[in-house]
Amino acid sequence: MAARMLSRFVSTFAGALLASVALGAQQPPTVAQALADGSRTVPIDRVLAVVGQRPILFSEALEFIYSQQRQGLTVPPDSVGFAALIRTTVDRLIDDEVLVGAAKQYKIEATDNEVQATVEKFIKQVKATFKTEAEFRDALKKDGFGNESEFRKYRTDADKRDLLMQRSLDSLRAHGRMSAPTSVGEDEITAAFEKAREKIGKKPATISFRQIVVPTRPSAGAKKTSLAKAESLLVEIRKGGDFEKIAKRESMDPTTKEVGGDLGWSRMNVMVPEFERAMFSMRPGQVSDVVETSFGFHIIRVDRVQPAEVKARHILITWKLDSADAVRARALADSVARVWKGGTPFDSLVARFHDSSELKGFPDGYPVDSLPEEYKKAIEGLKTGQFTVPIEIPNPRTGFPKFGVLQVTERVDAGEYTAADLRARIRQQLQGEKQGRRMLDQLRKEQYVHVLP
Repeated sequence: MAARMLSRFVSTFAGALLASVALGAQQPPTVAQALADGSRTVPIDRVLAVVGQRPILFSEALEFIYSQQRQGLTVPPDSVGFAALIRTTVDRLIDDEVLVGAAKQYKIEATDNEVQATVEKFIKQVKATFKTEAEFRDALKKDGFGNESEFRKYRTDADKRDLLMQRSLDSLRAHGRMSAPTSVGEDEITAAFEKAREKIGKKPATISFRQIVVPTRPSAGAKKTSLAKAESLLVEIRKGGDFEKIAKRESMDPTTKEVGGDLGWSRMNVMVPEFERAMFSMRPGQVSDVVETSFGFHIIRVDRVQPAEVKARHILITWKLDSADAVRARALADSVARVWKGGTPFDSLVARFHDSSELKGFPDGYPVDSLPEEYKKAIEGLKTGQFTVPIEIPNPRTGFPKFGVLQVTERVDAGEYTAADLRARIRQQLQGEKQGRRMLDQLRKEQYVHVLP
């Protein structure tokens, strides 16, 4: 439900750092069991707080607790502990509601269509956990849904609400509402580390490296043919051709072709730089010139713009590659490795030869056990400062490999974490929490919030 957004946004350090820690096998009691000790009367429903004109009900608090219980929350069996949990839950629901209020202030929207794919994927995953359709329907009824349509609407509304709050946070950041400096003391960092110490686990062996990835590029002739095709489509569009129909007919991007090139909403630092620069420089309704990236030639149309996000479509025209292109790429990677070892600056080689769709490396360390097999094999036995030979990196998109050259910058053995290992991450987390809390408290002052006794 929507209140999950706040728990992700303003979480404790332990919660943020340890989200992947496995839960124990013992299941906590359900909310119903926690309430069934006969020591108190549970009202059918009542208003616990009001935000603007929106009441927050006791049933909503129970629903949120139940959703958290499924994720491992232990519900206190005593009335005092349970009452405290209700108060904490209401506080979180209020924060969610003031974020929704801020979204209205900034005229931010979220539609059914934007979450449809996510909802359908979720429902498909849920259905897969049942042996039969009848079992699925029975489970829906036990959870209070009359049928699958009701469940789909519930999930759609929840996902739209989450999306709305995320966009609200983005807008608040863009308007400087979370930029006020905050201080975090060493005692706070130490306390956060000690609180999480037992659940953090062992520090894996990591390796830091930088890399230059040389893609298999097309011949001049193949590139010229693709560019001519893209330019002809641009002429067709500018003469009044339907962008979406042309995308369905011509685009070579398999993930967006069938939806008329629709990329959905995109934020900065997600697309390759050349594409992003063009997309974020345009106004709604504007169509770009032909844009070249490592993927091919693009024509981009911006549909909508809101703070920190752009909704756009594109048409991609790729080029044909052959084995001769791959041979040429390997030879180039050999040359790059040789001159890099010989002292040519990394930055200058990256600017000339590196595939912009690939990372330039992992300066903060990457778990060795999680590396792709080709990387593991190449770095085995290498010491700090040493280089790999060119690594063949599979590229399913084109069917022809890329070739990477790595330099090891640091190796760290496995062991126990210390506060020093995580100090920067803890500080950043705590600063974010404080900034978020300050911003939410200010939103509460700007909106009508009343908590009932």
